[in-house]
Amino acid sequence: MKEILVVDDNVTSLKQIAAFLAGSYGYFLVRSGAEAISTCARECPDIILLDVEMPDMDGFETIRILKDNPTMSHIPVIFLTGNQDNATEAAGLKFGARDFIRKPVEKDILLHRLGLHLDIAGYQAQLENSVQTMTDSLALSISELIECRDENTGGHVARTGKYVKTLGRELLARGSYADELSGLALEMMARAAPLHDIGKIAVSDRILLKPGSLNDEEFAAMKRHAAIGAELLEKMYERTPSQTYLKYAVMIAASHHEKYNGRGYPKGLSGEDIPLCGRIMAVADVYDALVDNRVYRKGMSYTEAFRIITDGRGTQFDPLIVDAFESCHLEFVSAKDSGQRN
Repeated sequence: MKEILVVDDNVTSLKQIAAFLAGSYGYFLVRSGAEAISTCARECPDIILLDVEMPDMDGFETIRILKDNPTMSHIPVIFLTGNQDNATEAAGLKFGARDFIRKPVEKDILLHRLGLHLDIAGYQAQLENSVQTMTDSLALSISELIECRDENTGGHVARTGKYVKTLGRELLARGSYADELSGLALEMMARAAPLHDIGKIAVSDRILLKPGSLNDEEFAAMKRHAAIGAELLEKMYERTPSQTYLKYAVMIAASHHEKYNGRGYPKGLSGEDIPLCGRIMAVADVYDALVDNRVYRKGMSYTEAFRIITDGRGTQFDPLIVDAFESCHLEFVSAKDSGQRN
């Protein structure tokens, strides 16, 4: 059953609308904009009926806050208002309202408008899911093409995305970096992770496929892939700003070779100056590089790779992310083993 959030400081109006909705929809009733925002964060309703004229925080301020929050901005808002002037309606549409319903509310009009906008929201969600699936498949295919040049055909880019999601879930469960990490942010990071090495497209095969150690000049050329990848992805994001995950892809490409102690590249960032997504990606990327076969060596055992990651706590890697890795390491092993069987 679809859930409707009704926001109105008038108790009589709330009770009337609740009676209209009963049997057709589930509903939450709140009397202020602040309650509406906290309820949305907790319950994620399918649509919001929002009164315009409320004390403290009116409907315009409430919708502004909702639309500025990426976890709530997709929820359709229908304004409830007793005003009949065009200026109120124009202002509401400017703030992102889908429709207006005049007060006192008529039952047939309310149910018709709700059904219409819920159908539209459903179609929009289907379209967005189709676009997301298409763009994710394209990103993964491009990344795998680059991976094949490096003779890493064992699914490195796909696995690192799984590792990022696993680490992020563990960090969320621990409450680590709660001001930066949310379910939505983690989804964006996991989608962006396969693009972390896209800059290798500009690195010559002579360097990528060299079976021995790289000399200083070759290593300097290899290191440029981080900045090149970030630049490519920045241009992609400028062309398609609706693809929010590309913001994370830019940060990941630029920072996944930075080290917690400041001795990484390309900028020598340290500690929390390195974006959180880059610090998570660093653990995922290095772990898979260690256990995977490369042109210059055989993959290490899971035990050896685990020791190297944990030994890097506070030097190469963020200590809190290493703590999370220790707790969920078996999920990394499972992802790697599953990839080898497929």
